[in-house]
Amino acid sequence: MIALVDCNNFYVSCERVFNPKLVGCPVVVLSNNDGCIVARSEEAKELGIPMGAPLFQWKDFLQRNKVFVLSSNYTLYGDMSERVMNTLAMFSPDVEIYSIDEAFVGLSHLAGISSSPRSLLEYAKEIRSTILKWTGIPVSIGIAQTKVLAKVAGKKAKKAGGVYGLFTKEEIENTLATFDVEDIWGIGRAYTKFLRKHNINTALELARAKDSWVKKNLTVVGLRIVEELRGKKCIGLELLPAPRKSVGSQKSFGEPQTEFAPMFNALACYIDECAIKLRRERNVASVMGVYVATNPFNPKEPQYFQSKFVRLPVPSNFTGELIKYGYNLLRDIFREGYRYKRVGVIFSGLVREEKFQYNLFDGLDRPKVFKLMEVYDQLNKKYGKGIIKFSAQGVEREWKMKQENLTEHFTTSWNELLTINIDK
Repeated sequence: MIALVDCNNFYVSCERVFNPKLVGCPVVVLSNNDGCIVARSEEAKELGIPMGAPLFQWKDFLQRNKVFVLSSNYTLYGDMSERVMNTLAMFSPDVEIYSIDEAFVGLSHLAGISSSPRSLLEYAKEIRSTILKWTGIPVSIGIAQTKVLAKVAGKKAKKAGGVYGLFTKEEIENTLATFDVEDIWGIGRAYTKFLRKHNINTALELARAKDSWVKKNLTVVGLRIVEELRGKKCIGLELLPAPRKSVGSQKSFGEPQTEFAPMFNALACYIDECAIKLRRERNVASVMGVYVATNPFNPKEPQYFQSKFVRLPVPSNFTGELIKYGYNLLRDIFREGYRYKRVGVIFSGLVREEKFQYNLFDGLDRPKVFKLMEVYDQLNKKYGKGIIKFSAQGVEREWKMKQENLTEHFTTSWNELLTINIDK
């Protein structure tokens, strides 16, 4: 059996752990640059606030209904996610971290010991209560024979006390008969529209479709989903994360930029973020690309989008070297007279540090550079992000994102630990 553990309204739940005043109140969390709504509490959903709604269109509505509006605090959410996943690892040796707020948990280690439906449900309740006690994050847990069915059970668990299991053929069919086809894991909008045209509206109707028809119209991937709905395991647990194919970073500016210097400062910071990720995973990049864009939602202003890529002479994860290439790429595509909304960088052609091909004419002492960056990362990890950085990243970040309602980094910064004032 497989359990799907899903954190409820994760971003909002993280904020509520450190601000109990938010409990029971409508809360929304915004995307980068405070642009759109990317997370909602149940109370906010009941008010009819849609996912992805632009803040400027809903600002008056949010104020009238006394909705708490928060900027996204990804540092906090990432740390809280790690705490949840570490807790899950104590209950099973097989944990697939599917996203920041979801994980599949293998229960095969319980076979023959406590694998009855009742025992599995009790085990799930113990997992749920432990996560809540240790992290403050409420979760829903769905249990079934396959990953697709576990996803179905997980959705049902949200309205069934937090834990839901699909064990018998009768339970599976009764649940699938009332489960909308658009909510099936792996069935997107295009397939949903296609299936409805063919009078397939529920998961049970899809599960009963002929294999030949499914394979022809939904491909082999669709057939796997259908087989999983029938209880046949076709999608196994991925206990090791798939190797990255690329690494990138881009964020919208708080205010449009017209000068080269602040845009280069921002680009240097994004390059450093990506280089840190590359080094953490012992990868180097072979290809680097930089792109710039104006605001497409402001048609009254002249529009410009451009990008440029370069194959690096020697694959690298050295921040200083990559910033140099980034400067040249940005200089080539930057044009005066535009109000830029964003700049971004992407690295591809990733290979392992120990496997890349050296260049005979390389002017850098690569082993020495690797050691230098190792010290650089250790200092930033020990004393705080940005304690040491490259001068190209600048000092004053006038270009930084809007985060007008950002909460503290309660779990990752000594200076922002939660304080409790007790009246004497």
